[in-house]
Amino acid sequence: MRTTYMAKPSEIERKWFVVDAEGQTLGRLATEVASILRGKHKPTFTPHIDTGDHVILINAEKIHLTGNKLDDKKYYRHSQHPGGLKTTTAREMLNKKPERMLELAIKGMLPKNSLGRKQGMKLHVYTGSEHPHQAQQPVAYELRG
Repeated sequence: MRTTYMAKPSEIERKWFVVDAEGQTLGRLATEVASILRGKHKPTFTPHIDTGDHVILINAEKIHLTGNKLDDKKYYRHSQHPGGLKTTTAREMLNKKPERMLELAIKGMLPKNSLGRKQGMKLHVYTGSEHPHQAQQPVAYELRG
């Protein structure tokens, strides 16, 4: 009888990938990066185990949004006090904290549990083309499409 393969945490081999966000569309980039973080690009993918790789995103400030999303898309946060709702447009977020914009998009596509939080910690987003992870010998990842 054939059984389904289940990856064991001790067998997982993690790689480091560098993804250049320059000229990429936010949502399309986010889905692909979330897939790498979960490990879905590997034949050893196991849903209940963190089989994903580390992703270094560079040039976060050069991300592209389609249509009127720069002015229409809003990001909300709340201070937990009455009347404490803060609203930020995508244009303001892109100018002030572009790395936060990408983190929110990608982490929103991960599972909403402890496994998703663990997978989200393998995401490293930077503005500009420099990053401090040269020691990990990251490989450039070519995005589809």
